[in-house]
Formats: sequence, structure tokens, C-alpha cells
Amino acid sequence: MQELQVIEYSNQRVLTTQQLAEVYETSETNIKTNFNRNKERFVAGKHYYVLKGDDLKEFKRMVTNSNDPSIKFASILYLWTEKGADRHCKILDTDKAWEQFDNLEDTYFKVKEMFELPRTLPDALRKLADEVELNEQLKIENKAKDEKIEELQPKAEYCEVILQTKDCLTASQIAKDYGYSAMFFNNLLHDLGVQYKVNKQWLLYSQYSDLGYTESDTSYREDRRGVSHAFTTTKWTQKGRMFIYNLLKEHGYLPLCERG
Repeated sequence: MQELQVIEYSNQRVLTTQQLAEVYETSETNIKTNFNRNKERFVAGKHYYVLKGDDLKEFKRMVTNSNDPSIKFASILYLWTEKGADRHCKILDTDKAWEQFDNLEDTYFKVKEMFELPRTLPDALRKLADEVELNEQLKIENKAKDEKIEELQPKAEYCEVILQTKDCLTASQIAKDYGYSAMFFNNLLHDLGVQYKVNKQWLLYSQYSDLGYTESDTSYREDRRGVSHAFTTTKWTQKGRMFIYNLLKEHGYLPLCERG
């Protein structure tokens, strides 16, 4: 869409019939005919302004930079508001008209709205009050976000430690993060329905056993008589450690680094 000469009337941007015809790629005659056939759909002062006599002379005097003959030599002049341009778009109902009206909304008519300054003291005070209210609201929202980030920071740090560690850990090592003994920690997981004990080894219940939370570590030791015995220990993977973290947090247990 070619750049339009900006025309304002009654403190809003408007278009002449010639401009509207050029934008919608139709003729002035077609615009006028559509208007005459659908006058009941247009409201003066809302969809258009019609200038003649002294009003037209005053308007021509104000639009001193216009060489548009449709304004300069007009004996009667129709000016179309944004709502009026919308009405003509709907009457024409062509792809080009709809496309161009979208452009008008986003450029010609919207620019005026974006940069319009208050014209009276009450308008200026209301605008200032609205801006102060908006700024205060933004401060409150930003403060809430900062507090949330601060609240989540310890969690991020603890989870980062978990994700960076690749080795499996014993229950004693994880329990230390919470300030608990291995006995208390294992019994806690048992009470929460995670594991049970068989021959001194803690094993996961079936719903958790195939999820990659633990691995069994077997070691061998010789007794006083030189006989070798196998000892199997359950160790937690980092995936299992993350599971423990989320489970315990749900029940109000936090690692030391996250306690206030």
C-alpha cells in the first residue's frame, strides 16, 4: 500500500473518497454508489463526515499542504473514519479490500492512536495516573517473579549437583544431604512404600524396580578362615536420586541446602 497523505478531522485520522478508492483499488464512483445504496448502514459523525460551506472552507484552510484536487476543488467533501472504511470494505467484500483494510488498521489508523497526546489537563492527569498504576503493577509482578526465582534457586542448585554426578551413591551418601542417618533414611523410604529389606539389603517394590532408580553392587570379602563371601549392596542412580528428591519434597523433607 502506497504511503497515504495524513488527513485529520475531529481529532482522528480520516480518508477522502479518492484515497479510499485508491487503497481498495476501485473507483470513486463505485465508493459513492455503494454509499448511496447502503446509506442506512452509515452514521454521520461515526462512519463519515460530510463537509460543505464554511466547514469545508475552514477544513481547506487547515489542510494547507494538500495539493489533492479532490480536496482543493471540492464543493462537498466526504471524509471516512476507520469505522467507515471498515463498512466500505465489507460492502466491497474483495480479497484486496480486506487485505488493504488490515493494512490501514495496522498502520494509518493505529499510528495516530499510538502517538496521540492528551489535549486537556484532565486527560493528561488520567494518562499519568494510568501509567503510574501500570508501573506499580509491573513492579509488583517483577518482585513476585524475583521472589519465585529466589525460592527456586536452592532447588536448581541441588538438582544441578544431581545432574552433574554420574556415579551411583549409597543410601548413606544421599542421607547425608538431608542430615539424616542411613538407618533413618532407609526406614523413611520404607514407610513411604518405596523399598523393603531382604537379608540386610534394601530392595525396591515392584512398581519402582524397573525404572532404573537403583543398581546392585556386589563385593567379596574373606572371613578369618579365608572363605570368600559375596555382599550385595543397593546403590542409587542419579535418576533414582532425583526421584527421592521429588518424593521427599512432596512429604515436606528438603535437603539441607534448601532449608530456610
